[in-house]
Amino acid sequence: MLTDTLNRPLRDLRISVTDRCNFRCTYCMPEEIFGDKYRFLPKPQILTFEEITRSARIMVGLGVNKLRITGGEPLLRHDLHLLIEQLAQIDGVDDIAMTTNAYWLPKYASDLKLAGLHRVTISLDSLDNDAFRQMNGGKADVSQVLDGIRAAEKAGLIPIKINAVVQKGVNDHTLVDMARFCKDNGYILRFIEYMDVGTRNGWRLDHVVSAKEIMERIGAVFPIEPIDPNYFGEVAERYRYVDGSGEVGVIASVTQPFCGTCTRLRLSPEGQLYTCLFATKGVSLRDPMRAGATDDQLRDLIADIWRKRDDRYSEIRGANTLIGVDDIPVGDAKRIEMYYIGG
Repeated sequence: MLTDTLNRPLRDLRISVTDRCNFRCTYCMPEEIFGDKYRFLPKPQILTFEEITRSARIMVGLGVNKLRITGGEPLLRHDLHLLIEQLAQIDGVDDIAMTTNAYWLPKYASDLKLAGLHRVTISLDSLDNDAFRQMNGGKADVSQVLDGIRAAEKAGLIPIKINAVVQKGVNDHTLVDMARFCKDNGYILRFIEYMDVGTRNGWRLDHVVSAKEIMERIGAVFPIEPIDPNYFGEVAERYRYVDGSGEVGVIASVTQPFCGTCTRLRLSPEGQLYTCLFATKGVSLRDPMRAGATDDQLRDLIADIWRKRDDRYSEIRGANTLIGVDDIPVGDAKRIEMYYIGG
């Protein structure tokens, strides 16, 4: 089993297929920076489906058994179902999921399911349309995401998970409504603490609603009790409703870091490998692939990257917060952005 310096195995590969998105969420791609004149990656720089599949196949040989398609918004990648078909043919893959804003799911859900996609996680930060539009840059209404959720459900892309980033003073007044909606409809809700991913979202600690407070608010209305993780490395703290009507969870990378069980490797749209969501640099797979590297050479490169991995950004940030240090642990280094590498 391939492990890193902290004895963490490689199990999950998150594949970002595009850096483009049709939303402008304030915590990811704020409109004032990513406006009409922003230059995204040109097509020749982006990995082809064959290059992505080759990379994934090699990493499955090193221990990966779960693939997640991300972006940007992955449904903006033309003919995405063809990539899913290729990935679904890799022996050893137990789960292929996708994180999406759901805007285009009414058009593509059926094709994705037929191609081999197992399930989707859908970003929906609030059912309050004003709060939702404030958070997505005014690019969509709640009703359009709900249409996507229904399309995914109809296509059989289940179980459906809903991700909701929580920002103090923006959408935290809608937490219970979100929980009620997911509870009543059988969706698995994951609240996410507002994270300091990248350098462009204006993150401050006082904008964070802690996992403890989030679950206290939910529990005050719907009694809940903690349950064990589904598997080693699951990032969410899970709770079940005492009445047996499902579960809710929270991803607490700010107040309860889970670096010690992180099993994720990330592949960017143009083939950079990153070992942490908060990384400052990656290693190119695209360049050696296009220079003629063999599978064995690529396998050795990837294995070496993982064996040397020692990332634990959130734990360090958390420790600094507790002792009153305000600086981000990586100092002035430029961290990768959420839109570029996915969550």
